[in-house]
Amino acid sequence: MTENNYTPPNIEKIEEPNNSGLLASRWDRLGASLLDCIISACIILPLIYFTVGLDQVFQSIKLSLVANLCLGVLGVIVFALLHGKLLISNGQTIGKKIVGIKIVDLNGNLPTLKEHLLKRYAFFFIPGQIPVIGTYISTINVLFIFRDDKRCLHDLVAGTEVVNC
Repeated sequence: MTENNYTPPNIEKIEEPNNSGLLASRWDRLGASLLDCIISACIILPLIYFTVGLDQVFQSIKLSLVANLCLGVLGVIVFALLHGKLLISNGQTIGKKIVGIKIVDLNGNLPTLKEHLLKRYAFFFIPGQIPVIGTYISTINVLFIFRDDKRCLHDLVAGTEVVNC
């Protein structure tokens, strides 16, 4: 009888997991996107005011194809200036950094600029510029977030996912 019945069982301590690497919630992704939109709007709206005029935009006056293309290019340039360095170094936009989420490839690594980020954001921006059907494509893209893997269509195209930091 060398066994002591009152000795606590020998159990390994299980570390509490942190949220790092877990898929970001839909709410976090929405919040980050809204923050990015607000930040971009603070820069783009004054630029539109001094170029094509906000009256035309707010009164739904049809802009020429050239004006639409210029605004699209302007939006991409502003996005790249605001978020480019953070996206390349951390896989984050300003909104994602504030919320605490980031973009990774399917192996959990930071996405490369060429293989992932360009595909991801090209698919995010370009379809929205197509007259009439662009709005539908953009809506379908975003609605993909309601799948179990919480990946939008642009995530599927680029082989990325958004996780907690």
